Amino acid sequence: MDFTHNTKTITRREILQSVVPLVGSAWLSQFLPNPLVAAARQATAQQPAADPAAAFRAQMGAIPIQAQKLADHLTLLSGPGGNVVVLDGPEGKLVVDNFVAPAWQHLKEALDGISNSPIKYAVDTHWHFDHADNNAALRAAGATLIAHENTKKRMSEAHELPVLGLKFPPSPPEALPQKTFTDSHRLTLNGESISMMHVAPAHTDTDIMVHFPKANVLQTGDVCFHGFYPYIDGGTGGKIDGMIAANDKILAMTDNNTKIVPGHGPLGTKADVQQFRDMLVTARDRISKLKSAGKSAQEAVAAKPFADLEPAWGKGFFNGDVFVQIVYGTL
Repeated sequence: MDFTHNTKTITRREILQSVVPLVGSAWLSQFLPNPLVAAARQATAQQPAADPAAAFRAQMGAIPIQAQKLADHLTLLSGPGGNVVVLDGPEGKLVVDNFVAPAWQHLKEALDGISNSPIKYAVDTHWHFDHADNNAALRAAGATLIAHENTKKRMSEAHELPVLGLKFPPSPPEALPQKTFTDSHRLTLNGESISMMHVAPAHTDTDIMVHFPKANVLQTGDVCFHGFYPYIDGGTGGKIDGMIAANDKILAMTDNNTKIVPGHGPLGTKADVQQFRDMLVTARDRISKLKSAGKSAQEAVAAKPFADLEPAWGKGFFNGDVFVQIVYGTL
């Protein structure tokens, strides 16, 4: 997603000034007490300015892990990256997503704290670093890495996330998924039949959702955020229409008792997904109208089409001006 292609007066520097402090400011403050926010900011300040990816990882990695029981055999771990779900039992653990690399020791401690069962599988909901950074460590711990085939492809390439100002080299071979699939994959572990489902390009072109039907838990990855505007990675296939379609799928396969684990944000419900989906539709329709009228990205920003959405959705990763550009670039 190259905003400079669509904008002339809104510079990349201005975009980055809006979004790079995201973990250390409003988004982080939603979930953590002020002393913990300050600790995360301090960790970032200690990183060399020349390596923003390392600083970003350090800032996220400083966030403590919080555990929440979803069912007798399922635990939600949240904090230093995208949400992690752990299926545990006598046959071993399955771990879905795995935080940023600096959080590995704390993640290992959290996994050991759940039980002494070995780690058998690790699943990536998509290729982004805050969900797959600890692949190699989990593999070294005995896990078989599972993901969509596009995740292996994307992780094998160098990438830049312009809206975040971050660059990533190809992942080392030991971090790449060992088992991949095209449309869906199913496995049975500890009495739970786990379904992994690929969705059409949405947040990226690598997205899967993971369903635990016995526990009535759905982990969405980053096709769903809870409580704030999402990131849509147009550089690796993300589409606003795909995000809407993915959330329609979530709504169709859940009920009012389903525990829905978003990629980022607190545990949600079907009603929360409906609100998120409706916001995406409103955002898509408004930007599509402006774009069809010949408005440039900067003219769309100047129109303030998300002014009424901002109080509810603008307190997270991005403000409305940046999200206008994200939507504009992924239509």
